Amino acid sequence: MFILTTISDLVQIFPEDFQKPSAQSIEDNLNAKYANKVVQKIGLCICVYDILSASDGLIGHGTGIVNVNVECRLIVFRPFKGEIVAGRISSASEDGMRIALDFFDDIFVPSNLLFPDSTFNVQEQCWVWSNEGQEYFYDKTDWVRFRVEQEHWADLSPVAPSLREAAAYSERKSPYSITVGS
Repeated sequence: MFILTTISDLVQIFPEDFQKPSAQSIEDNLNAKYANKVVQKIGLCICVYDILSASDGLIGHGTGIVNVNVECRLIVFRPFKGEIVAGRISSASEDGMRIALDFFDDIFVPSNLLFPDSTFNVQEQCWVWSNEGQEYFYDKTDWVRFRVEQEHWADLSPVAPSLREAAAYSERKSPYSITVGS
């Protein structure tokens, strides 16, 4: 579910951060840039794990900003296909169920991947699985285990100012979502 990934980046340390130790300034800048953000084809970055190497800082002409080339490892949320994960049901509809973790909520179980003999109860707004004469209700906030089936990546490029109004009314896409099965 969590992996370590190595990245290289240019970190800019501003003069107001000079009173901190260099390693702390670099880590703070990396966390500000990557923590709680999705990096395409990598996953949801949680935080910096460690700094592997850093170059000597070069001072920018006229700005006082120090530029440092850094190689570091990040803790990243990216479950692999087939992994079993536990989460809470956040909502249900005829299309399927949405599941959330404490820090990630773009998990969807389509109706065709639910157990056979599962039906949607409109009155209760939940899915019901009938098995050997027993009915099991999948209520909102219930804990469930699910198997990761697919990842979906969406490139959310910036929108031109002239097209922003039309884009605001279009459906919001998540940069990273997961489709799962029961």
